[in-house]
Amino acid sequence: MGKIITVASGKGGTGKTTTAAAVSSCLAALGYKTLCLDFDTEMNNLDLYLCMSDYAVADFSDVLSGQFVLADACREHPRIKNLYFLSAPRFLSSDRLYPGDVAKMFSDIKKEFDYCFVDAPAGVGSGFKFAHSAADMAIVVTIGELPAIRDAQRVVEKLRDEGVGEIRLLINRIKPNNYISIRTTIDDVIDTVNAQLIGAIREDRSILLALHENIPLVLYKKRRAAYDFLDTARRIRGEDVPLRHYWVWGGK
Repeated sequence: MGKIITVASGKGGTGKTTTAAAVSSCLAALGYKTLCLDFDTEMNNLDLYLCMSDYAVADFSDVLSGQFVLADACREHPRIKNLYFLSAPRFLSSDRLYPGDVAKMFSDIKKEFDYCFVDAPAGVGSGFKFAHSAADMAIVVTIGELPAIRDAQRVVEKLRDEGVGEIRLLINRIKPNNYISIRTTIDDVIDTVNAQLIGAIREDRSILLALHENIPLVLYKKRRAAYDFLDTARRIRGEDVPLRHYWVWGGK
């Protein structure tokens, strides 16, 4: 039986979609059949980060309605073996989602895939409950700025209210000098958000370059952040992967 992992954030701009695409790509590269499901019906950009804009033939609403069976709706990545994509419909209101249909789709996904990464809508508004309704784990993505940290804290509280049992924190776009300048540490972020850390990702210009060159980050020629995402994928598998202390803790 597969595992549903939702990727959430309190606000846009933290790298939630980048995280969903990169970690799922790493798990696929490690040999696990992995689905990337875009559940953000208003800001659906997961196809861009996967470099699969021209490959989607259906979206998850087609699966919910029965127009497509899951296997036909999901598209395999042309360059990354074991990686599949299912897009989001545009402007699907949450009042048109039915709990039974969503539950069946996630149940079918767990039978078909080892992992499913759900790119959930940012914040805790429309669609939040449905996106996380079947989550075995939620990864909350934040950056080291006060508004993003506060929003991440609120998302963690909401996820606990929704009954998500395993909630982990990923801190993105880390610049050690910034942490030193404002006299804070990764530990401070963890304590404020109140979730166990699963990943710490360095600021990396390659993420922007890979996106605009239409190359998946894990295949890009200069990709130091990809190794941090790979560490995260290995921790999801249950491996004991140490953090890279020389930069994670702000030089302390």
